[in-house]
Amino acid sequence: MATAEVVTEPEQPKPAARPSFMEELKDCWRQFPEKYLFLGLVIPWVLLFHFLGNSTFGYMNTPSLLEWLAGAYNSPLKDDDHGAFIPFLFLGLAWWKRQELLDAPKRLWWPGLFILAAACLLHVFGYMVQQPRVSAAAMFLGIYGLIGVAWGPAFLRAIFFPFFLFAFCVPIGSLSGMITFPLRMLVTHISVAIAQILGVDVIQDGSRIFNEARTFQYDVAPACSGIRSLIALFLLATVYAFMVFKAWWPRLVIIVMAMPLAIAGNVVRITTIILVGKAFGHDAGVMIEQKFGFVTFAVAFAGMFGVSWLIERFVFRERPSAEVKP
Repeated sequence: MATAEVVTEPEQPKPAARPSFMEELKDCWRQFPEKYLFLGLVIPWVLLFHFLGNSTFGYMNTPSLLEWLAGAYNSPLKDDDHGAFIPFLFLGLAWWKRQELLDAPKRLWWPGLFILAAACLLHVFGYMVQQPRVSAAAMFLGIYGLIGVAWGPAFLRAIFFPFFLFAFCVPIGSLSGMITFPLRMLVTHISVAIAQILGVDVIQDGSRIFNEARTFQYDVAPACSGIRSLIALFLLATVYAFMVFKAWWPRLVIIVMAMPLAIAGNVVRITTIILVGKAFGHDAGVMIEQKFGFVTFAVAFAGMFGVSWLIERFVFRERPSAEVKP
């Protein structure tokens, strides 16, 4: 009597479980050499700025540069509040680049002490002239030098981005007026010129824009002049440029374009306010001013992506591969 043979398929191996975040973090920590040397150097360096970092006691009664930075980030003007988020952005981007950082050759590199010495001199200068911003730059430069001491020049190059983002931790504060006022005037001039070309009779008085009857006005205030959008766009353009491009010059192009794009975005916004105010009344213009602040970033982002597309399309376009001869 014939019996049917039952054929069983071999069991497929189960895919390996993906390690958890904590497991990956511990694995990365284990692969780093000289990490305790780095911690042993960077902790005293930061403590130096906590106890002897700020000499402007008349403005903030604390010797701590860290407290001075916290006060600048929490200022009512909100021009420097982005600085509090930079360390988290740095950690996120460093985690994104973790494989590149792990693969970078690492060795003790004593010339990194020259970077540290330069940072010390910079801090002494900032302390003597009572400029905490200079000391803040010195603190981050010193940390960069200590990274070089512990892990070498190849690792310094690998971590240059995202470490460069700590430059945005240095508060601008009252120095923003040097940038704000020219931007206010430039945005006002361009917006009024465009409105007049389009047939809207408006009058400029400094940074104020009046209708022809002077019955209502708009004021291109510092918040609308581009300083906040400029800083935010510089930050976002830097992140975007380093993530998308490998060569230095397209990165520089994208970063430099942040300023004209911020101006263009504000011009579009102010011009829109003028046109809407002319067509539908002052209240409609005020509504656009208060509710459509995102127009500045929409125009700037569109411009940034457009510049990136042009670079990729006409500079880094794919070339036909050479034929393989038999």
